[in-house]
Amino acid sequence: MSELQKSFAKSRLAKLPLQPPTGPSMQPLDEEVSHDDDSSSTSSTGTIVPSPSRQLFARPGRGSVQQTTLPWTDYFTQELYLTQIDTPNNTKITHHVYLTPPADSSSPLFVMHHGAGSSGLSFAACAGEIRKIIPKAGILSIDARDHGSTAVTHASGEDGGEGIELDLSLETLNRDLVFVVRETQSRMGWESLPDLVLVGHSLGGAVITDVARQGELGSKVLAYAVLDVVEGSAMDALQSMETYLMTRPSRFPSITSGIEWHTRSRTIRNKTSARVSVPSLLYEDPNSPDPTKPWIWRTNLSATKPFWENWFVGLSRKFLDARGGKLLLLAGTDRLDKELMIGQMQGKYQLQVLPEAGHFIQEDQPAKTAQILVDFYKRNDRSALVLPPKVADLQASAAMKKGAGIGAGAGAGASAGGLFKKI
Repeated sequence: MSELQKSFAKSRLAKLPLQPPTGPSMQPLDEEVSHDDDSSSTSSTGTIVPSPSRQLFARPGRGSVQQTTLPWTDYFTQELYLTQIDTPNNTKITHHVYLTPPADSSSPLFVMHHGAGSSGLSFAACAGEIRKIIPKAGILSIDARDHGSTAVTHASGEDGGEGIELDLSLETLNRDLVFVVRETQSRMGWESLPDLVLVGHSLGGAVITDVARQGELGSKVLAYAVLDVVEGSAMDALQSMETYLMTRPSRFPSITSGIEWHTRSRTIRNKTSARVSVPSLLYEDPNSPDPTKPWIWRTNLSATKPFWENWFVGLSRKFLDARGGKLLLLAGTDRLDKELMIGQMQGKYQLQVLPEAGHFIQEDQPAKTAQILVDFYKRNDRSALVLPPKVADLQASAAMKKGAGIGAGAGAGASAGGLFKKI
């Protein structure tokens, strides 16, 4: 090779990169973009390939909770604390609710009641979807007593809630829900209640059905929807409830780990919903016997055992007998008992099934649940109904027309007679 060729080759090589270029398939793993799929159909136990830069198995820092959880303000405009004094028992119940008021008096108010062990935020994602479809609709989602941020204390304020006997009977929960709705009306300054659609999941379904059956909210209850609970299957499930409670964790290292357990166990199949609802289910115990796991359940479900049968006995009959539109939304038709199967064949209620959802239908499939609830409301909206005229009104109208025809004929004849006479 001549000196000229060597010089030319060196100048060309100097311009080349030190390493060969890499195509898209050769990018390092830690540069890949990860996607957080909140679909309930996506398994929460998928395999993840770790890389040193991701530190997937590192203990989460203090700031990670803020990045993982979602605030309730993303789904509701305000929260209310409503005080109720129970004089016979010398107790004070401070009811906590999440609220987005209806935009005007003609817009509906969806009243949500969660199941045992949950909170009002179990309806957060669903509430957001409802508002996307009906922006003027109102949402009232309650924390039942001894759930979420609702607290029962001594009326005197002494000793907090120590020594107060747990009361989660259906009668008490019925009374609580009616009080919350009426007190919300008073607090918001509504002259009258808006049209109500009661929605209850599991235990909440039993409560709203009992309220509808008793008729204590009057004709303002347009309709009620029960989510994934029927009497027969609920009573059967109670036999295995204690076993389930023994298998779930009693404590968590952090809220983040609590969210992860709910999604990985597929208790809640939608990550977005879990991020907003799970934090309200746990609280940090300052006297935890295990400092590495200070987060425990707010509601002791085992302590509610004496009330389990009381919640569900007679539910199917009450559901069919109560006044108003009826919707039963299930995760599977196998949950229907005999009484409800007969009622369905007789067309006494609307049945919808979301087989892709688990027990927490409104959390697993918030958009589909919201659409079903909105369609259900529209079918029962009195303001949109165009009623046919009454038979008596039709007969009266026909008689008037007939009389007018006779009178007109007589007048015409008289005029003609006069004309003929003149001729």
